[in-house]
Amino acid sequence: MASKSVKTLGIFQKPTLFNKGIGALLPEAYKKFYKEWRFTEPTAVHYVPEPGRWKRDEVTGQVLPVQNVPIPLMYPKEHNNQMWGGEGIIQGFYQEGYQRRVPRFWLPILKRTVVYSEVLNKYMSVIVTNRTIDLINSNYGFDHYLLKTPACDLKSLLPLKLKRKVLQELQEGCPTYADQPEKQKEILKRYQSYLAAYTPEEIKWYGYSYTEACKMLRKQMSEQVKVVPLKQVYRSQLIEKLKAEKIEAASASSELEESGSWLRKINPFGKKHET
Repeated sequence: MASKSVKTLGIFQKPTLFNKGIGALLPEAYKKFYKEWRFTEPTAVHYVPEPGRWKRDEVTGQVLPVQNVPIPLMYPKEHNNQMWGGEGIIQGFYQEGYQRRVPRFWLPILKRTVVYSEVLNKYMSVIVTNRTIDLINSNYGFDHYLLKTPACDLKSLLPLKLKRKVLQELQEGCPTYADQPEKQKEILKRYQSYLAAYTPEEIKWYGYSYTEACKMLRKQMSEQVKVVPLKQVYRSQLIEKLKAEKIEAASASSELEESGSWLRKINPFGKKHET
């Protein structure tokens, strides 16, 4: 029974974005990033996970399995232009005393602040949460926070794109500090170790959404295959055809001239040329 295939057992795998269409042509480098971004379990933020697999009830003494069920979170579109540090919107109910419970949303506290990227040598004004600021401080800098944090915890597109830019800058040798050789060596020595976890192809495709990655792939494919308008194809075919017909007509006329001169030589009634 164990040797039967999945199809024989009647179990079919659910199709994914990478099974059909343009998604099937995306490189493995992007699929690796997408798996880290969408399918990796993020760090628990709104609940405290219990360690181990089993626990004993303090009252009844019954042994129960540990179930760490993540709280469902909601993310608006504006989230991709901000940095929430893993926080999200929680939808639930609120009840005080014996009153009837009412629906409620718990929202993260957002504030605008300025962060500094030492690798890019830029100050950026972004909207963050208090947890994001704490994570930046605990990692001793904005660049360390981006480079140490996996995609599933960065979550939104803004920090993912900034992480790609930082990796590309390090890959190119920090050209931003080209006029400061000592500072350039210091920055490379401090952050270059993060490049060991990525290949150049993975850095190239890191931080793009699925839609952006498909657009990027279509652009590359269109650049590789140059599209020639049909009017140019038909024009070149017509020119070649006219050239061929002209050559055939010229060869036919020369053959007629040669045959005519030969007939005049053997014709006794033809006019003789005066010498």
